Amino acid sequence: MTVPFSVERDGDRLQGLLERLGREIGPVDGHHAVTMTAELSQRFRSKAEGVAFVLDALERAFPGAPFHLLDTAGRFRSPAEARSRPIEVAASNWVATAMIVAEEHPDVILLDMGSTTTDIIPISSGKIQAVGRTDPDRLASGELVYSGALRTPVEALARRVPWRGGTALVSADDFAHTADVHLWLGSLPPDAFREAANGRPLTRDDAAERLARVVCADRSMVDDAGITAIATHVADAQVGAIATAINQVRARHPSLRCAAVLGLGAPIATTAAREAGLTPVPMDATWTAAISRAAPAVAVARLLEAQRG
Repeated sequence: MTVPFSVERDGDRLQGLLERLGREIGPVDGHHAVTMTAELSQRFRSKAEGVAFVLDALERAFPGAPFHLLDTAGRFRSPAEARSRPIEVAASNWVATAMIVAEEHPDVILLDMGSTTTDIIPISSGKIQAVGRTDPDRLASGELVYSGALRTPVEALARRVPWRGGTALVSADDFAHTADVHLWLGSLPPDAFREAANGRPLTRDDAAERLARVVCADRSMVDDAGITAIATHVADAQVGAIATAINQVRARHPSLRCAAVLGLGAPIATTAAREAGLTPVPMDATWTAAISRAAPAVAVARLLEAQRG
């Protein structure tokens, strides 16, 4: 079960949401496997504050339950350890996915594209070969790209877009996101979409209105062909940026020729993998579309289950 949730806007509701999900899922053996990314939210002044906030919500929602937090070295930590070493558990979600994928595909580049970011993780001889462990180091190494299927602002991907036979500079005012691009182009299934930049409906017509504003226009000024040209250009730029990062990682691991693709944006990441010269490999039958979209959560649960026997 996955539920979209904005920590920045609705963080005060996190405990209540966790309690509701616990009731809906039903009785479990009491152990909880945890991996997080919420600590980077602008709601918090530091990662330590974010980690503590998430832990507080978990402990209030499930009082007395044992929690096991995966760190970036692939080890489970207690809540006390996590609070004392927050950087080691911050943004550890990619580790969980990579550890499980490595069991199935020992020589591969993992591409996990979510709503906001894309992880590019080299796996060789069944071991994670990532250079970076923190987000800044992963950004530097090409193993993390802040480009996702839904939430990336258009101006983060393109400085100019097609306009009336030429090009125009884009407005940098958060008018449209990649959700609008892929909704208009049909790049993702309809159930992939969650929220829009302006809070209005995620319909194709509304997406077109937002994309028109990329050049400070409205729909009376841009026809369908013009919207398609803008959206296609931005989508191509996104694929190109991810392919460039894949090649940066591949330069350190030239023997890796295949890509294991997961996540909400798997169709987009698959295109980027092919552009970078990688061959997508079929994932195990257990990686259904729903599980793929929640890969880190599923993976960390599997890791804890295996550890506890």
